[in-house]
This record gives sequence, C-alpha cells and structure tokens, in this order.
Amino acid sequence: MSNYFESEDLKKFGDIGQHGQKLADDFFKYYTDVTGVDGALTKREKSLIALAVAHAQKCPYCIDAYTTQCLETGSNPEQMMEAVHVAAVMQAGITLVHSVQMQNHLKKLVL
Repeated sequence: MSNYFESEDLKKFGDIGQHGQKLADDFFKYYTDVTGVDGALTKREKSLIALAVAHAQKCPYCIDAYTTQCLETGSNPEQMMEAVHVAAVMQAGITLVHSVQMQNHLKKLVL
C-alpha cells in the first residue's frame, strides 16, 4: 500500500525545477544564502528553528531533513524536543490571543 508521504521523495526535491528551472534556481540560492552559512544565527540555531517550523507546518519531509541536520550541526535530542515544544506553545498562544477578537465581538453582541 502506498502512502502520500514517501520518505524517498525527499531525495527528489532538487527536481522542483522541472517546469520552472529559473524559479527553482532562485529558490535554492535564497535557501542556501539563508540556511547554508553562519550569520547572526549559527547553522545549528537555524536548523533548530527550521525543525520547529517543520513541526508547526506539519511537513514530514522537513521533519526528516531537519532532524538529520540538527544532529549534524551539533544539536542533541533534548534541544530538538525543546524547539518542538517552543513551536507548540507558540501555536497555542497564537490561537488563544485571537480569543481577544471573540471577546471584543461578544461585548458588542451581549452587552
């Protein structure tokens, strides 16, 4: 039985330029410029951020890729799990802060 997510497909990511090579080249240049070098953030820190975002966006390909990259750049599993928890708590906070909108609207309707 085939799954929608096939981990082997991650190896095909470089093929995204098949029908738009210039745009793919531009993307990969941008990607490398942002993630491929130490800047204000180290590659290790960028990998932890990417792992957290991968979980928040629910991308199994990115989760696999950045789990590997985090280990390769020196993160340990506890740091990686903490990054995932940061993403989770941020999503919870983002959801909850929007309840202010509901409360504002309730004041108009109920009071």
